[in-house]
Amino acid sequence: MTKRRAPKVGELKQILRPKPLVLNPTERRLGNAHTIADLRTIARLRTPRAVFDYTDGAAELEDSLRRARQAFRNVEFHPNVLRGVADVDTSVTVLGKRSALPFAFAPTGFTRMMHHEGERAVARVAQREGIPVSLSTMGTTSIEDVAAAAPEARRWFQLYVWRDHAAGQDLMQRAHESGYDTLLLTVDTPVGGARMRDVRNGLTIPPTLTLRTFLDGATHPAWWFNLLSTEQLRFASLDAWGGTVQELINKLFDPTLSFDDLDWVRESWPGKLVVKGIQNPDDARDVVKHGADAVVLSNHGGRQLDRAPTPLELLRPSLDALGGDAEVWLDTGILSGGDIVAALAQGATTCLVGRAYLYGLMAGGERGVQRCVDILRTEIVRTMQLLGVRTIDALRPGHAVLR
Repeated sequence: MTKRRAPKVGELKQILRPKPLVLNPTERRLGNAHTIADLRTIARLRTPRAVFDYTDGAAELEDSLRRARQAFRNVEFHPNVLRGVADVDTSVTVLGKRSALPFAFAPTGFTRMMHHEGERAVARVAQREGIPVSLSTMGTTSIEDVAAAAPEARRWFQLYVWRDHAAGQDLMQRAHESGYDTLLLTVDTPVGGARMRDVRNGLTIPPTLTLRTFLDGATHPAWWFNLLSTEQLRFASLDAWGGTVQELINKLFDPTLSFDDLDWVRESWPGKLVVKGIQNPDDARDVVKHGADAVVLSNHGGRQLDRAPTPLELLRPSLDALGGDAEVWLDTGILSGGDIVAALAQGATTCLVGRAYLYGLMAGGERGVQRCVDILRTEIVRTMQLLGVRTIDALRPGHAVLR
């Protein structure tokens, strides 16, 4: 028979350890986020449905995005042991310059719609962390204002080729004069993809107050207050627009985009040139012949052609096709540091993350973006240590096998 006794005060002190009281609600929310999935959950609660769905959704049935994420989940890691991994170096060299972490912030459109701090917050985090940050043509903070917010950050500018080439020429000149050292030319958007969540939500840019959005906004008063009480939400590079994203793309972007346009951009841009949206090895080889310094294997986060190729599965064939003539970067489907390590092991120079930091931005502004970086860095370091590697260069395809 078990003998009972009264617990001693000292024993109770050892097990009764209440969490410190955090008064700031943003810090309290972010303190409970341990993965990017946690940030996504918070973001969904903090923003109106149409805004969250714009970030979270993809084209048509969303198979491209689902397959990209499944490809990372299918990776099987093969660790080595007894390698001494107390000190891990997560830095990589990207187009001749060091990045403290093996990823960069991808260009995202309408970023101040997700949170009023927008691109400035993202750029400030990039500057603190020593990683590159990309500003989209469809950004909601100007080229010059992002440069002023993070003057020491490594800044890249993402360009779409418009029907009006003079506008593109002006953007490139402004970016170069503002210290952006790399141009990301996106080539997978001759027309807008069918993003059905946006269609069903009736999303316009900026959001309009219909009965549906008003009712949804009633449950997100802080978001609407910040939207209406800060600088007007407008594009950094063009006049205001009252339609849908797909209508905007079809009106402005040039569907006749060809290699002649790539040659024009190469001649016009004095810095490094990266072509984003490559979806087969032949195109990777061809754009490098036309002057690209790097290619990004990307299906636009699954937001353009549904059932498009999965970037992670394209990586080895594209590397073989290029034979070291250019760097190969990768995006789409990345939601953890383990995903990034897998891509690096398969041969990517670096990765671009978009949704991951937007979830953080929606969850808590600049602090949420910082939390995203903290999570990814922790996961990258832990994964490398468990694989038995101390540097990114030590990763090999055998470390991350696509099952």
